[in-house]
Amino acid sequence: MEPIFNIDEVVPEVVKPANETTASEDLGKIKPKLRTDQHIWGIYISLLIISVIELFSASSQEVEVNDIYGPIIRHARFLAMGLVLMLVIQRFHFKYIFKLTPLYVFGSIMAMILVMGVGVKVNGAQRALQLGSIMILPAEFLKLAAALGIAYILSRNQMPGKRDVTTKGVVMSASLTLISAGLLFSHGLTNTLLIFAISMSMMLIGGVGMKKIGIVCAIYLVIGSAAMGYKLMQNKDAAPTKEAIETAALNKEEVGASAGNRSSTWVARIQRHFRLNKAGDKIDDTNKQEQLSYIAQAHGGITGVGPGNSRENARLPLAFSDYIYAIVIEELGLVTGIFVLLCYIWLLARAGRVATQCKQTFPCLLVIGCAIYIVYQALFHMAIVTGVFPVSGQPLPLISKGGTSVIVTSLALGIMLSTSRHAAFKGDKEAIRRELNALPESIHNDNPSQL
Repeated sequence: MEPIFNIDEVVPEVVKPANETTASEDLGKIKPKLRTDQHIWGIYISLLIISVIELFSASSQEVEVNDIYGPIIRHARFLAMGLVLMLVIQRFHFKYIFKLTPLYVFGSIMAMILVMGVGVKVNGAQRALQLGSIMILPAEFLKLAAALGIAYILSRNQMPGKRDVTTKGVVMSASLTLISAGLLFSHGLTNTLLIFAISMSMMLIGGVGMKKIGIVCAIYLVIGSAAMGYKLMQNKDAAPTKEAIETAALNKEEVGASAGNRSSTWVARIQRHFRLNKAGDKIDDTNKQEQLSYIAQAHGGITGVGPGNSRENARLPLAFSDYIYAIVIEELGLVTGIFVLLCYIWLLARAGRVATQCKQTFPCLLVIGCAIYIVYQALFHMAIVTGVFPVSGQPLPLISKGGTSVIVTSLALGIMLSTSRHAAFKGDKEAIRRELNALPESIHNDNPSQL
């Protein structure tokens, strides 16, 4: 297959004086410059600092009220594990990621199937696998698996001589998307929408023709609407039991969630979201999260009230996970909230920059897929917290408390750093030419799926 670009077209031949050696003569002397993207590291450190600040904010209240250090220490341990994972993954050549992607996708799907049978309920849905004292959320692994799997499939099914993907590649990508979305359907509406958003973006970037994208989009809409309609009809007459009502009240959840009627809960939230004149509603169990989130953001103002001085973190359910962005704005101000948003947007921009420096298809789609997974999840979280999108649980990557989310996000960032280190060529045109020529020929053939 053809490369993304012809290096001879991008980098014209440079005539050298007779006394200078050519790049081919320097093959044994020149080694590729293995440098990771410093912008990605800067974004990671910035988000990590904010996460640590909020960690201490949470700890100040937990210790004061309950004298419990366990959750704080556990979250700090996960942050440290994530950093170590990034440092390890960035040193692996992307060829190993290429080989391991099918195994990772298969394992994530199997874990989701397993959690449906023996999983532990978290926030009203069967979401987690309990391994001793450790609770794992396979849904987080599956979201990244969808991005990696689509990158793998699209890179393996490029049409020779033109920018397009074979019908087989489109069908396989759409099938993986539908399987992932179906497994995540009971975990929250935003998780399903996130999978669809990742899929459509990857297909657009991966070179799928607009006609094929239109067909795939129509299929997604039909199947998604049918699944939602079936779920609503199934739960239409299902009234919550007395036990379910008591459990919901105890856990400060909506009744539908504890009764297993997640689709009805989603509909209620959507209807409430689009209803006019809801600002004056009395705060109750049905709107507590969004109302207290808005109050927290208003309380913070432009500059915030300072770390540890949050007024709403004690009242807002899931304040340091699903609603951490509201606490960030309350304590650190709107300025910091905008800074966090810009960090994620810049991460996507840097992924695009790294992708343009990749000679082969898979690493190009790989870095874009990881960035899309992280950034889209962040945007969903912010949209929910600020009232742009109906209420649904979605962690803010690296900042929200939650071990699985931190580990998976760190894995995705490590893959991005690995791509920038091993697949992206840097420097001026002549430096890029020398770096390419210095690579052993076997490296150029590691990825059989070049555009």
